[in-house]
Amino acid sequence: MLENLKIGILGGGQLGAMIIRQAIDLGLSASIMDKDAHAPCSRYTSSFFCGDPASFEAILEFGKGLDVITIEKEAVNINALRQLEKQGVRIFPAPDTIEVIQDKFTQKQFLLSHHIPVVPGEAIQGKKDLYQYENKLPLCLKKRRDGYDGYGVMVLKTKGDIAAAFDAPCVVEELVDIKHEISVIVARNEYGAVACYDPVMMVFSEEKFVLDYQIAPAQIDKEILKKATILAGEVADALKLVGILAVEMFVTKENKLLVNELAPRPHNSGHHTIEASITSQYEQLLRAVLGLPLGDPGLRFPSLMMNILEGATLNTDKRGKLNRLLDIPGAHLHWYGKEGNRPGRKIGHVTVTDNTIENVIAKAASIRKILN
Repeated sequence: MLENLKIGILGGGQLGAMIIRQAIDLGLSASIMDKDAHAPCSRYTSSFFCGDPASFEAILEFGKGLDVITIEKEAVNINALRQLEKQGVRIFPAPDTIEVIQDKFTQKQFLLSHHIPVVPGEAIQGKKDLYQYENKLPLCLKKRRDGYDGYGVMVLKTKGDIAAAFDAPCVVEELVDIKHEISVIVARNEYGAVACYDPVMMVFSEEKFVLDYQIAPAQIDKEILKKATILAGEVADALKLVGILAVEMFVTKENKLLVNELAPRPHNSGHHTIEASITSQYEQLLRAVLGLPLGDPGLRFPSLMMNILEGATLNTDKRGKLNRLLDIPGAHLHWYGKEGNRPGRKIGHVTVTDNTIENVIAKAASIRKILN
């Protein structure tokens, strides 16, 4: 029975907390490992292991006695996961899958080898290598490893920007003439069954490379959305994915699709599935890694998900603002309970649902005014 399974999650942030919520519905008990003793998950499980998921020894200790391990972050020790596999622990997504995606250049090369269209890019070792690209500016620079929520991404517009560039192994990419940014969440189980969620439109902050809000379903040409869904399924099959995957894509001005980045775990662009979809991405992940039938990914109604970032404006009358937000019909607040103070980080999100996309957008505009 499911209640006898011992499941481990590497990473104790808000994604892990939302997985725990669905695990409870399935009668599951989840153990969590995170290097932050005060990570959001620490309050939701009696089995919290304080250790670094990037540490070989910590993962081996954490994995003792577990049946299945999954992830809510990519920065995990692959060698330790392979060792646990040899000891009989089931690891999903597979270590090979995680390893391909951990490195943005390796990820790009893998996709190209499977004839998946990607944003063109080249690998460099450090800042000094950038000067050979002076005549190709502007360019996008991404750290090959450990970038998330806009950290590890910058646009180089002039030669002067190179002096402040990352001095680490990076990928240099062409700046694509983008019409839309979309994301498709896709699930796949061991038996090869695939379930794709409706593509969502993503709108990013102009100041930081972090998702501001997303709309589901994406309000763009249906033929493009159909092609995006097929492409996401092809990526999942190429990776032999067992679990859930976010496939972020660009729609160019010529209506071509290019895969931008992959995330082999629940994703910010899929938060809306908790309220708006028949099966949330978090339940779907558990179904996939436990060998259960995949759930229906269909939308129940239109939605908009807006990130709430740490900042001075919200800290003024926070309780009053959140009360006004919750007074709006169809507004669903998720507060992560993060400790400390780091301006710009995600501290919560709100999902707005209604019967029409027009109503959703109008309500989201009201919430934006409240939060600002």
